Amino acid sequence: MNDKPAWYESLAVHLVLMAAVAFALYPVLWVVSVAFSSGQTPEPRLMPVPDQPTLSHLTDVVGTRQKLAGGEMQYLFPRQLFNSLVVATATAVVGILIATPAAYALARFRFIGKETGVRALLATQMFPAVASAVPLYIILQHLHLLNSRTGLILCYASTAVPFAIFQLRAAFEAIPLELEEAAMVDGATRFEAFVKVVLPAVRPAMAVTALFAFMSAYNEFILAATLLSKEEMFTLPVVLQRYMGEHGSDLSAFAAGAIIVSTPVMALFYMLQKHIVAGLTSGAVKG
Repeated sequence: MNDKPAWYESLAVHLVLMAAVAFALYPVLWVVSVAFSSGQTPEPRLMPVPDQPTLSHLTDVVGTRQKLAGGEMQYLFPRQLFNSLVVATATAVVGILIATPAAYALARFRFIGKETGVRALLATQMFPAVASAVPLYIILQHLHLLNSRTGLILCYASTAVPFAIFQLRAAFEAIPLELEEAAMVDGATRFEAFVKVVLPAVRPAMAVTALFAFMSAYNEFILAATLLSKEEMFTLPVVLQRYMGEHGSDLSAFAAGAIIVSTPVMALFYMLQKHIVAGLTSGAVKG
């Protein structure tokens, strides 16, 4: 009996997939079209093709400048891009460094207050970021960390750490305990078994967790707009919001900025794609 699907079934599947891809990419193509069109307002049409293609909107966004106290002009966008990358990267690194040993302890050890601590971490995920904006502002004001990357990193890390702990705890629990026991039977200490056996196996989960922490900090707007008032300290979501004013909107500049802002995230996805699709413990235990 031939289990191979008929040609028309294969054609139908491919048509459905092509339609789904087109549906997902159509808004993105419109953003690209608006960014590279010469006009300020997009014209309604079926095909999002740039009208009189130009790079002026991209150069205007990247070339945004600010006048300093001494009269010197400085480029703002490179500094704002640097702010976003530093804050997002530091948030991901801090989240992973703190969450990894905490998640391992919750997955492997029994101690007093374990379940209470897990419930407390879960409770922190139930409150939206806007609910903590005022207390965080007051705390950072007393610490003199307003309008600073350090203050923003501390705020973002307080949210990223509980999320990373939950993600990595599930990954550690999925790793067979026999792997560590076999390493310790061969003479390794628990720390050596953790570093040489467990961490390599959980690397895909760590990559995905770091990526989510990076993206959440990179795209966050509410806290950044609340805690930052100096234009040179803005992150990119705050910068993009400035193109959509109350009395007017520069859609072309907004679209051009959106393309530039999304480029680092797409590059990060490309670099981590091998870890994202990899299995946690594929082939680790046989039999």
